[in-house]
Amino acid sequence: MNPVSAALVKGLTRIGPRWLPFADAATAELPLGRILRLSLFQVAVGMASVLLVGTLNRVMIVELSVPAWVVALMVSLPFLFAPLRALIGYRSDTHRSVLGWRRVPYIWFGSLLQFGGLAIMPFALLVLSGDGVGPVLYGQIGAALAFLLVGAGLHTTQTAGLALATDLATPATRARVVALLYVTLLAGMVLSGVVFSWLLADFTPLRLIQVVQGAAVATMALNIVALWKQEVRNPARTAPGRDRPAFRTAFAALIQDRRSLRFLVAVGLGTAAFNMQDIILEPFGAQVLHLSVSGTTILTALLAAGALAAFALSARALSAGIDPYRLAALGIVSGLVAFPCVIFSGAVDAATLFRFGVVLIGFGGGLFAVATLTTAMEIESGGMNGLAVGVWGAVQASAAGLSIALGGAIRDIVAGLAERGALGPGFGDPAIAYGVVYHIEIALLFATLIAIGPLVRSAGARRGPAIARFGLAEFPS
Repeated sequence: MNPVSAALVKGLTRIGPRWLPFADAATAELPLGRILRLSLFQVAVGMASVLLVGTLNRVMIVELSVPAWVVALMVSLPFLFAPLRALIGYRSDTHRSVLGWRRVPYIWFGSLLQFGGLAIMPFALLVLSGDGVGPVLYGQIGAALAFLLVGAGLHTTQTAGLALATDLATPATRARVVALLYVTLLAGMVLSGVVFSWLLADFTPLRLIQVVQGAAVATMALNIVALWKQEVRNPARTAPGRDRPAFRTAFAALIQDRRSLRFLVAVGLGTAAFNMQDIILEPFGAQVLHLSVSGTTILTALLAAGALAAFALSARALSAGIDPYRLAALGIVSGLVAFPCVIFSGAVDAATLFRFGVVLIGFGGGLFAVATLTTAMEIESGGMNGLAVGVWGAVQASAAGLSIALGGAIRDIVAGLAERGALGPGFGDPAIAYGVVYHIEIALLFATLIAIGPLVRSAGARRGPAIARFGLAEFPS
């Protein structure tokens, strides 16, 4: 270690866990520096996510004049690979190789997919906009391929990377290590968003090509550094002649416990319930409550404030030994209060009530996220950490992507019917279309309560002593 790095590490070790929340995730076998280096693959994932959903979304519609429906289709393509995360995790568990690596090949292959998609994306977008050489159809095919490659790379890298982190961490610190990686993902998204905004302030097609290809190079560099000397080679574990269970058998073994299956159903329903409003909350504030741009922009901060309040409560509650399922149920109940507040705020034109509902949505979603993370880390996987992480990620990502898409589609369909008068004169108010989505979310929350109810009772009857300390290091998002 060079003198500068040594001095930095020595200084960090003098800071107590209270002020350095991730310090308690480190062990002698997995030092904090190694964990932080491993987390760089999450920075690359966050960078690609911001590029797809944020930067390119806006640039394609505004600067390149690509139709909005085409952009929506392109952005949704990466979600097609979300259900395959379970299979990716299983394949990394049972990978056969004379080199002795299980996770490294999949992280590397995912990195190559991300790099390839980002490398061809800017040129495909230019052709798609009509400014390039060749028919627009070629641009559509190229852009679809680029988004598909990046999406496949994202899910492959993240699934295998989280599985590797789970392998390296001890059972006592596993949840904190995996959660640190999720927080790194958020940090990467924030940092990438700022950098991309700065680089594209003076937009030109050439600058777009430079930024996207720079992101491709940065992705490879970050993942190479993250992977360097992380996984120990074990040729006996990956021997080509070694028997491995079929995916169907391994998956059936993972969910053979009805509690685990019910938990995954609850995760999917709850995730959908809290994410369906994701793209319509700000438009509701603007169109129904006539809030200004700054008034709707602050909604993100209110959601975050609610989530932080949920974290503060979770830290105390879980340390006191409360059952995580009960905590998840409390988050759902908070959502059942939050969405009626949002609905009624439009009826009585009460912006304050709307903001209160938004805070409660963040609070309920935060409680649900903390509780499901705690439970997911306790799922018995029989040593197949990749499969367990993959199934959890597949359920969450699929539910979030599908619910977000359905939320926007349902709102547009109902609004279109209302504008044509197909719903009758009493349903012409713009709030009706949003209200339909919010009512569906309320129904999903009730369904989540039904799914999680038996888990609360059985866990309450069997739960032992209080779980280990739960702090910021365990909070995923």
